[in-house]
Amino acid sequence: MGYIEELREIVGTRPLILVGSVVIIFNEREEVLLQQRRFPNGSWGLPGGLMELGESTEETARREVKEETNLTLGKLNLLNVYSGADQYIKAENGDEFYVVTTAYFTNDYIGEMEAEHSESIQLKFCNPEELPDSIVGSHQRMLNDYKQHLYIAMGKQR
Repeated sequence: MGYIEELREIVGTRPLILVGSVVIIFNEREEVLLQQRRFPNGSWGLPGGLMELGESTEETARREVKEETNLTLGKLNLLNVYSGADQYIKAENGDEFYVVTTAYFTNDYIGEMEAEHSESIQLKFCNPEELPDSIVGSHQRMLNDYKQHLYIAMGKQR
C-alpha cells in the first residue's frame, strides 16, 4: 500500500494537500505526448502522478512516466510549479485534495512507448495546436505556459 492509500485510511475523503509531477514530453516534430486516462471519463492529460514518501519531484516525474508510458526520461527542464484553489480535485470515489504540481518538459527519452492499461486507454503524440477537447484543464494551462515559454525562448512575444 502506498503513502496516499495509507493516509486515506486515516483521514477518509477530507481535503488534503498532495504533491505531484507531470512531464511535457515532446518528439522531434514538436508533438506533445498525451495520455488518455480511464478516470475521469477518458479525459486526456500529461503523464505524471502523485509523490510517494522520500521522493523528489524529479523522481516522481520519472517514476510516473515510466509506469504510465514505459519511457525512461533523461534531462528534465522545470517549467513551473502550480498550486492554489484552481488545483482542487474531487475524485470519483469522493477523495478531495489540492495538488501542488511541478511541471517539467523534455525531449530526452528512450524506450518503446506502451500504455499501462489500468490507468490509461491510450498514448499518442499530438500537435500542440490540435489538442483533444477533453484535456484536463490544469494540463491545458501547463501546455499553454509551455508554448509561451517556447515563444520567449525564441525571442518572440505572443
